[in-house]
Amino acid sequence: MNEAAEQVEAAGSSLRAVVAGNVRRIRLTRGLSLRELSELTGVSKALLSQIERGVANPTIEVLSRVATALGESFLELARPRMDGPEVLRAGEHAEGAEPSVRTLFGSWERRRFELSEGNIPARTSSVRNSHGAGSVEYAYVVSGAVTLSSAGWSVELGTGDAARFAAEHDHVYTTGDGPVRVLTLVSFDEI
Repeated sequence: MNEAAEQVEAAGSSLRAVVAGNVRRIRLTRGLSLRELSELTGVSKALLSQIERGVANPTIEVLSRVATALGESFLELARPRMDGPEVLRAGEHAEGAEPSVRTLFGSWERRRFELSEGNIPARTSSVRNSHGAGSVEYAYVVSGAVTLSSAGWSVELGTGDAARFAAEHDHVYTTGDGPVRVLTLVSFDEI
């Protein structure tokens, strides 16, 4: 198998795993058995089980029926969940004599968002908060250094570093010996 074919196969396997996890998680959250979901969708219980195990290659039509029965969009079934932060370090951006723009994070989803600027004094912690199911927070450290902590992880960020993480869990920004200025953008699922 050539390298391009291996990449396509790996991407397909990754997408199947994402869909499998999301279908199972949402189905269980809704309190549905495989039999009940089968009745709602007209899709066999066996195929639904294969989808949840990541071994089936369901059609778009089948996934659309599953999404509708679960009260979600097709995109929600295919959206990877964030288990930890994605961090971009300041040094990863080449600076030169010419003007440049550094795209920190991009998204193709239609979502509501809130952009904030925070100033956190030295030896202080921000209010511990969360932003609801499906929310994603983007943080950019304008100046200073801060420790960002959430459910099961903690990461130190310095000037010019950026992080993106699931904001549905409580999280907190904690400073050291100096103050920090941080820009945050919180993206919410559409209502």
